Amino acid sequence: MRYAYFATVTEDPDGGFIVTFDDVPEAITAGDTREEALSNARDALGLALRGILAETRHLPMPQAAEGAPISVDADVAAKLAVVQAFRDAGISKSELARRLGKSENEARRLLDPDHPSKIGPLQDALRALGMQMFVTVQAAA
Repeated sequence: MRYAYFATVTEDPDGGFIVTFDDVPEAITAGDTREEALSNARDALGLALRGILAETRHLPMPQAAEGAPISVDADVAAKLAVVQAFRDAGISKSELARRLGKSENEARRLLDPDHPSKIGPLQDALRALGMQMFVTVQAAA
């Protein structure tokens, strides 16, 4: 899955700018300038998506086709992918730990949306779940 969504930026009548996401209504943020609001949008989007997973809901598929494209940071995208792949696999945390050759506590931390994890162990977890991560870099909008 691609963890990028289109954001709508509107001027706030009280000053500044507000950013919302049609596909992720939980993600809303603002800033004094358009640039600041868009910068804050990345964090707001990542926080909202992690919250959706923490509530054991499925992540929304990006549907909107207009607006400012916002993607979550790479480590957040990897975490989201691991949690979703684990759920789709239908295995236990102890089975994931066994596949990784790690303790169940380590597997639990990898699956905790709010626990920071390094990209390497997240990639290992994705491989153990039969997934592969590709990184794409492009010019900023």
